[in-house]
Amino acid sequence: MTQADSANDKASRRAALFRESTGQRLQRAVFGSLRAIQPKRAGSVALTARFMLRDLLGGAGLPDPLSAPKSHDGLCGTARDLSVSTLLEAHSHGLHPASHAGPVKWWSPPERCVLFFDEFHMSKRLRSRLRQARHTVTFDRDFEAVITACAEPRPGKWPVTWITPKLMHAYAALHDGGFAHSFEVWNRDSELVGGGYGVAIGGIFIVESQFAREDNASKIGFSVLNWHLAHWGFALNDNKGPARHVLEMGFRVIPRGDYLARLPGIVSQPGRTGPWRVEADLPTVAAWQPGSAGHMQAAE
Repeated sequence: MTQADSANDKASRRAALFRESTGQRLQRAVFGSLRAIQPKRAGSVALTARFMLRDLLGGAGLPDPLSAPKSHDGLCGTARDLSVSTLLEAHSHGLHPASHAGPVKWWSPPERCVLFFDEFHMSKRLRSRLRQARHTVTFDRDFEAVITACAEPRPGKWPVTWITPKLMHAYAALHDGGFAHSFEVWNRDSELVGGGYGVAIGGIFIVESQFAREDNASKIGFSVLNWHLAHWGFALNDNKGPARHVLEMGFRVIPRGDYLARLPGIVSQPGRTGPWRVEADLPTVAAWQPGSAGHMQAAE
């Protein structure tokens, strides 16, 4: 197969996966709008309209992340340009795009949930599961399948996703550029049962989304990811918002100002671009006891 044939096959697969039917678009529009007009989010509608008007009047460039009001979860602008260069610049300044309905928007949350690797914690139960090695974890094997799975409806949640086809294509382009990466968790039947994806810039990895189709599948993959990030010298893993499973792993919430103050020095560190490969088996990750400075240290 020639390089052109491979590129065409990739483009065809993405076109098939990164799509919404008419019914799905309607569902997203309805539920996304209902979500947006909830009392706690109603002010965001007017704010979005103001940003759209600003764009029409010639507003350009990325918004100031510190300008985002805390009362609207960090909403600070509309995102018309989702090119690789713009997404890298945005993430380097603490911004990320998302939209359940309407235009894609820039967000800068008032708090960030981050992991300093010397604070990583793994439960005894999770260590036991890793030692059993019932799963296989890979990096960048099937980015398209991972981002598609992350966009699927979650039980007990609104049946709408911010991971729209437009954002899927944008992050797939980041993946092609060697900046967006996926981790995949496979069971013994070679089925994809968990995973996630995010963006690596300099010494930071910014988590975009995770999914699990089996209990603890994403935790297994996430532990392997964090082992590698620490092993490769990354300074920070940023989950953006808090969630119980990441807080249990040692992530903690820091103010936006603290995060933004750290960011320039972290993103200027030597990065790790291009395809990633797993360098440790699951029992090795299970033995990880982070040292006081975040260095790799095997359990005795």
